[in-house]
Amino acid sequence: MRLIRDDETGRREGRIVEVEAYGGSDDRASHARFASTLRNRVMSGPPGIAYVYLVYGMYDCLNVVTEVEGKPGAVLIRAVEPLIGMARMRVDRLAVASRRRAARTAVGMAMSRERMASVADHRLASGPGLVAAAFGVDTAVTGVDLCDPRSSLRLEQPPDDPTRETVEASARVGVAYAGDDWASRPWRFAIARHRSVSGRGTGR
Repeated sequence: MRLIRDDETGRREGRIVEVEAYGGSDDRASHARFASTLRNRVMSGPPGIAYVYLVYGMYDCLNVVTEVEGKPGAVLIRAVEPLIGMARMRVDRLAVASRRRAARTAVGMAMSRERMASVADHRLASGPGLVAAAFGVDTAVTGVDLCDPRSSLRLEQPPDDPTRETVEASARVGVAYAGDDWASRPWRFAIARHRSVSGRGTGR
């Protein structure tokens, strides 16, 4: 699928290349393992809407609610291959970086700009926090219908493409707290050897 942000700030478009699945209350790695709260209630549908949460008070993460209404479940978008609007993605990523304490000085901001200039286009959204930053997404987006073609943030079917690529399944990232059973489940899916997939050894 394509992830698209199209509004007064310009058009950003990318190809989703890595995701992670999270289930209902029995999934010890899922936010749904807690009783229904103001934050996680949106995971119970309807399907196709956005669920955005903040990690460590710094990184927004974009999820797509997936299950029928009343049953919690979502897919985290972990990495996107940028296709259109990379200059705007850099602007949005710098805006996020500028909110961090280390960047609140002239020297800190200059260092952020220098680091951003060194990032290759294909790595601008290689990680869940970077996806949200590159597409200007924060928790205010929660509840947006990503399947509505009128939404400024939406999913779209890609053009017909005869290419068939291998999708690899592996364990989810950073969920050791859920215990061996849940942490080891192969619910992370990525296009094999794609240079925009998150983590090391992926063609940076």
